[in-house]
Amino acid sequence: MKKKSIGVGLIGLGVVGSGVARVLASKAEVLAEQAGCPLVLKRAKVLEADLAKPLAKEMGLKFFTTDADEFFAEPDIDIVVEAIGGEMPALDYLKRAITGGKHVVTSNKEVIAKHGAQLFALAQQQGVGVHYEASVGGGIPLISPFQHDLVANRISGIYAIINGTTNYILTRMAREGTDFPSALKRAQELGYAEADPRNDIEGIDATYKLAILASLAFHYQVQPRDIHCEGISRLDSLDFKYARELGYAIKLLAIGKQADNLIEVRVHPVFIPEESLLAKVDGVYNGILVEGDLVGRVLFYGEGAGALPTSSAVIADVVSAARDIVTGAGSRARWWLEPGKKIKPMAELETRYYLRLNVADRPGVLAQVAKVLGEQKISISSVIQKAADSVAQTAEIVIMTHPAKEAAMQPALGELERLAVVKAISNFIRVEA
Repeated sequence: MKKKSIGVGLIGLGVVGSGVARVLASKAEVLAEQAGCPLVLKRAKVLEADLAKPLAKEMGLKFFTTDADEFFAEPDIDIVVEAIGGEMPALDYLKRAITGGKHVVTSNKEVIAKHGAQLFALAQQQGVGVHYEASVGGGIPLISPFQHDLVANRISGIYAIINGTTNYILTRMAREGTDFPSALKRAQELGYAEADPRNDIEGIDATYKLAILASLAFHYQVQPRDIHCEGISRLDSLDFKYARELGYAIKLLAIGKQADNLIEVRVHPVFIPEESLLAKVDGVYNGILVEGDLVGRVLFYGEGAGALPTSSAVIADVVSAARDIVTGAGSRARWWLEPGKKIKPMAELETRYYLRLNVADRPGVLAQVAKVLGEQKISISSVIQKAADSVAQTAEIVIMTHPAKEAAMQPALGELERLAVVKAISNFIRVEA
């Protein structure tokens, strides 16, 4: 028998949850046409503090509860939207909803990255769906293209700017010569960065998102712990100045590659050529470049966060889940995994490197530096001596290498630090051509 309406339960009334509640109300007629029957918000599980928010008062307190048991006891909920973020209690709520036979929609990249396979297996058993388009890229359609439009392709590469906070900070540093602390402070003032920005600036958020995309693209369960991760806090305005002189931009890039059943996954700052598409992705925008054997190179671009873009993706998932309920489609939640693949160790990475060294300003220094690199079979492409400090009797040199193995570069960095003539390794950045 055709359902007269589909009940939606909402967990969380933050930026995303509030946006979802407003869209369900303001676009009710349009969504009903798209879904095949009306979508009705039945109940919302919120925190005590949320009850004082204007939206709660506007909608009427009858919709809201702070009690999880009361929420999950609501018989008319068909779809649960989880919008609280974090690993716990979100994971428990999602498992409870699925076990109760409800389709789920989430924007929670941490839970999907760490526990996606477990949730999909549970959903298969219960015949319900797990929808997570908003977990990566906010309003940019990404998950669906990987699940449907690109399935005929063997994906060889993903190159992604997938954290708007870090991209905004790097854009300010590049354009204005701002130092990192000042750029971070401004991002916090504008609401782009949290009071505790660690997940963003240390690359953790991007790591969760790359784990999801890589798992979809490469048909292998990539866990966040498999991904080499470095943040942007060690970058200096001088690095952007020298990058520009050398014809590069600096971006925090999430990189996934697949070749010969080896999967390479890493998140860290990179030098990329100024003329490349991703070098032009600035501010809070995201850009995801995908390489497939049939489609070639495809760029996905747009706002990766915020109430409206993320709500767009969440509502699209709600409509998709509703259509499955109306048509009786059951569960389509799974990652297609292939045997025989493994993660490529970071030590096997081969790329070019940028080094910025503070050294003693006297003859023979470069020869000592070159000797250390040469012993590790690292060839120097170019060397530029920058400003000298006559008082401290030091100088700054910028080195670009030819392609070399990470397994060689890391010991070389250790040896350089021990050289008496090297006062500091000011920075070390990989180059992605």
